[in-house]
Amino acid sequence: MPEIHPLAHDTDAVILVGGKGTRLRPLTVSTPKPMLPTAGAPFLKHLLARIKSAGMRHVVLGTSFQAEVFEEYFGDGSEMGLEIEYVFEEKALGTGGAIRNVMNKLRHNNAMVFNGDVLGGTDLNAILQTHEQKQADVTMHLVRVADPRAFGCVPTDEDGRVVAFLEKTMDPPTDQINAGCYVFRKEIINTIPAGRVVSVERETFPRLLEEGLRVYGHVDHAYWRDMGTPKDFVHGSSDLVRGIAPSPLLAGQGGEAWTDPTAGVKGGVILLGGTAVGRGTEIGAGCRLDRTVVFEGVTIEPGAIIEDSIIASGAHIGANARIKDCVIGEGAQIGARCELKGGLRVWPGVVLPDGGIRFSTDA
Repeated sequence: MPEIHPLAHDTDAVILVGGKGTRLRPLTVSTPKPMLPTAGAPFLKHLLARIKSAGMRHVVLGTSFQAEVFEEYFGDGSEMGLEIEYVFEEKALGTGGAIRNVMNKLRHNNAMVFNGDVLGGTDLNAILQTHEQKQADVTMHLVRVADPRAFGCVPTDEDGRVVAFLEKTMDPPTDQINAGCYVFRKEIINTIPAGRVVSVERETFPRLLEEGLRVYGHVDHAYWRDMGTPKDFVHGSSDLVRGIAPSPLLAGQGGEAWTDPTAGVKGGVILLGGTAVGRGTEIGAGCRLDRTVVFEGVTIEPGAIIEDSIIASGAHIGANARIKDCVIGEGAQIGARCELKGGLRVWPGVVLPDGGIRFSTDA
């Protein structure tokens, strides 16, 4: 257990989960992205477990798209040892507007805000320690990445104080990027305009710098991944299963695969690369699944080979099918001997006949 910083008991956790998850469609047609099964639990549950482990107890979820799904699953949070409240966002308010929208639910002097799309592994108490030591108005988690050109970067001075917020550039001056986790003093949240769209990155943070407020970075090399695309979702789930990305829900369980106890896996099946197999799924003899996420109630017939893919609930994969880099939607049926690859997305309920799609001629 990490050492809990005293400030954790005076800090609310705020998680922004209002996005529609369009880049992950068709998985998010009927399920909000933070509720997608990831290494045996909804993605959001891993984050809530990290929040609890860090000593925070009061959580506010900023919801919008399919908001009822969150409360139906987590309720008041008591089963996880948390107190969870919900704030509904009737229209999209942007990151800053969403933070301001939860203001009336905050109980403490500080709020740690999380982007609900991010799988992270940083020490949350270390961020709180930086926030207290620097007497910061806002502390941002900044992560160092090998190639920051794909991100906006955040340079800091020798004391860790943020000096600018820069858009994507081919020649970034630093390898530090915004990791989507912030600690705000409550009074600062109150200065964000209410009831309108506000970008915390483009409007709020630059304004705080202009006003000379104390904005600091907590910089580390911790695990960090935006789970917004199928490729990243597969990587993130795999990293959780293998213990590369930490989660209290999986402590001590790292390995090549995670399989729900109710799943049926026949003889000769090979599960590799952090594959996760959900509740009630049946996998026939001789199948090979490599770095694949299989939701609940899926049937995979004998001899299928699936790599780097996501198979949604209730899908049926025919015998000797070959699937690579694909997303198979809920209830879809993939016929025997079909070959699917290259980013293909099969929508829910679609039926492909035996041998109906192939890249080779030997039917």
